[in-house]
Amino acid sequence: MAKDKQHRVTGVELLNTPYLNKGTAFTEEERDQLGLRGLIPPRQVPIEEQHERVWENYGYKPSDLAKYIYLIGLQDRNETLFYYLLERHMQEMMPIVYTPTVGLACQKYSRIFRRPRGLVISLQDRGRVDSILDNWPSQDIRIVVVTDGERILGLGDLGLNGMGIPVGKLSLYVAAAGIDPRMTLPVCIDVGTDNQELLADPLYLGLAQARERGEPYDALIDEFINATQKRWPNCIIQFEDFGNTNAFRFLEKYRDTGPVFNDDMQGTGSVVYAGLLGALRVTGQLLQDQRVVFLGAGEAAVGIARAMIRGMLDEGLSEEEAHQRFWLVDSKGLVTRDRLDTLAAHKKPFAREEPPAVSLQEVVQRVKPTVLLGVSGQPGKFTREIIDSMSAAVDRPIIFALSNPTSKAECTAEDAYNWSNGQAIFASGSPFDPVEYNGRTLVPGQGNNVYIFPGVGLGVIFSGAKRITDSMFHIAAKTLAAAVPPGTLDTGSVFPAMDELQAVSLRIGIAVAQEAYRLNLNTMPEPDDVDAAFADFIWKPEYKSLL
Repeated sequence: MAKDKQHRVTGVELLNTPYLNKGTAFTEEERDQLGLRGLIPPRQVPIEEQHERVWENYGYKPSDLAKYIYLIGLQDRNETLFYYLLERHMQEMMPIVYTPTVGLACQKYSRIFRRPRGLVISLQDRGRVDSILDNWPSQDIRIVVVTDGERILGLGDLGLNGMGIPVGKLSLYVAAAGIDPRMTLPVCIDVGTDNQELLADPLYLGLAQARERGEPYDALIDEFINATQKRWPNCIIQFEDFGNTNAFRFLEKYRDTGPVFNDDMQGTGSVVYAGLLGALRVTGQLLQDQRVVFLGAGEAAVGIARAMIRGMLDEGLSEEEAHQRFWLVDSKGLVTRDRLDTLAAHKKPFAREEPPAVSLQEVVQRVKPTVLLGVSGQPGKFTREIIDSMSAAVDRPIIFALSNPTSKAECTAEDAYNWSNGQAIFASGSPFDPVEYNGRTLVPGQGNNVYIFPGVGLGVIFSGAKRITDSMFHIAAKTLAAAVPPGTLDTGSVFPAMDELQAVSLRIGIAVAQEAYRLNLNTMPEPDDVDAAFADFIWKPEYKSLL
């Protein structure tokens, strides 16, 4: 059993404890009783003034990466002030603490490393994962985000450098949904990397060996899952940025062992489904009538298709009929039944009984899609010819260029609007600036999973749900879609403004908790006043007395 490491923290140790540190905001009494007198400037400064100081310093930083490093430094010394700042500048800082800047930060992780955040579990740790988890001081972890670094955003295998992703994701759980930071744990499973540039880099901090893909890898993942569930029962485990093969099989293997999910599949599927519901409010059409072409056939594509199929079933289609609304294009062209012998298992349900097609252009001309979704990580693949073809066939083409970071997007917002004569309903994975077109300001939507996973996590943690079901993500998507006001749709965006994120996450959290109660998956009793109970549960970035 893990030992309780909590004790009265004082003096320099207190100032070096990010969750407790208040910097210059400690009261006179706290300074006397906690051994702080003389260790900080004499004037007591409230958090509002501290905020002004750090916001000003943030503005001096010359680049997005410099801003990222500054914010991580603030988080490392004063978590309350970090989240106070982030909450008040969500629109400005979301692209810094997460996509797209987090992608660059991951690429340079070993070079900008300052101090550890979270746990690294490597192949060298097989047989002692229990003791490694015991090194973590918190006794009440409610959510773990874990990656093995193989498929970081659209950047590929970054090995240990992928640690920036779980750190960033958990920051968003706190900022967007009010999860207490002490309940969160980022984890990187380091099993090597096949990235030759990293292997040749003398400053790379991870295991300098080829990525392990055999039994030792599976055994380490299994040991980690079992140890985590043993130490923190009903703790959410979120798989993040695993390679396609492992992502699918781990979700199927572990999803019924506890509250386990894969954000790249289920979170992405949910947020894109919500965006499509918003787009259909603009076009006035039904989901079941769409012809959907994907560029990319990995976990994101299949996750989105599965989410849409569930929506089509709600409209009365059979599952077989729903599958016929999708055309997936991978690196070899259209996914067709004459390729069944060589297709990965997750692609087979979407294989078409029709002639092959090598290029996306050929598929678009054949299908005349109403919806074109990019999850390929290949920039610029939605060419003018493709968008021209699509626009000629449908009045309001729905074009979602979802690959992250921005440099990997299949097209820009400006190109989508210009090439479609301003008729495209556009969304992307990373943010694009508004576009002026014929006197109108068109605001691209950002299909960021942050609209979904914090609220789902909040509802699961609040209810103590024993499992995370597809129905919870379905409800989350519909709740998100309903949160987009008509005025926002009129600007071209199918997602709420980022400064509405906390309110949206709360609505999703309540809806997910109610689904857990409906399914009898909760381990916490349903409160009489759900809204009031959520308000009490949510962590707020406010200094509290330490006496």
